[in-house]
Amino acid sequence: MDAHPQSKTALVTGGNRGIGLAVCRGLLQAGFRVILAARSMDKAQAAMDQLESTQVSPLVLDVDWDNSILDAAARVQWEFKHIDVLVNNAGIYPDQGVNILTVGRDLLHQALNTNTFGPIKMVQGFLPLLEQASGARIINVSSGYGTLAGLSSNVPSYCLAKLTLNGATIMLAEALKPKGIAVYALCPGWVRTDMGGPSAPRSPEQGAYTVIWLATEASASLSGKIFQDRQVVSY
Repeated sequence: MDAHPQSKTALVTGGNRGIGLAVCRGLLQAGFRVILAARSMDKAQAAMDQLESTQVSPLVLDVDWDNSILDAAARVQWEFKHIDVLVNNAGIYPDQGVNILTVGRDLLHQALNTNTFGPIKMVQGFLPLLEQASGARIINVSSGYGTLAGLSSNVPSYCLAKLTLNGATIMLAEALKPKGIAVYALCPGWVRTDMGGPSAPRSPEQGAYTVIWLATEASASLSGKIFQDRQVVSY
């Protein structure tokens, strides 16, 4: 029997800091039971202490590794039986000191593995739980750097990984439409996080603003689109 039958359940990768932690807080305020995924239990527990809620559960999950994703899916299956919202938020920005003329294959693979292949495998691994929900939603945290107009030769691996994530969003939306599962991507803007730095104009809460809307209010007819500030933007 489902241990939490009355609440919608959301899983947030990279939920222990920055935008991910703000998303967890916003979803809790919206009435969700939240599964906070982080690379270690220590990181997950530290984030949970900040949230101070009985409706949040920790999950050790590293999106870089298939076995970690599949093990995490099995644990969630055992406790929750389904998830209503999957937020693919975990990401890296490894492009310091390189450009498209100097970036190495290893760095390109690192960015793609975390920022693109990770979300794709998350959908594959957690699809049985999403299928058990009514009107499930998948939300991919992308970037303006991943749009054609936003590509920068000075941010090569991150741009290409997010551009590919946007393409994957389109394909996932097409593949999951018959199952009634909506898939969205969004740009949270330049946010004050470890990745965005202290000079960024937006708070983590402002970065989470569109994620919360996509999880709770956005129309399923908008599946496959990319958003910023709750408005559709061009790929």
